[in-house]
Amino acid sequence: MGDKEKEVTFDELCLSNNLAQEALVRLLVRKKLFKPEELVQEIEQVRKERYRAPKDMPPKR
Repeated sequence: MGDKEKEVTFDELCLSNNLAQEALVRLLVRKKLFKPEELVQEIEQVRKERYRAPKDMPPKR
């Protein structure tokens, strides 16, 4: 924070990211910017796009 530096472990970084993401999702749902079901659908879509099986990958040029 500010001009201070601190080393963090991988676990601390993961926890910090997880907490920030959960807080952001809760806030967006509370403000009715999207419904929880829409978030689940979007997560599934991202998973399909990002984690395609190698046979589904387009050929390299």
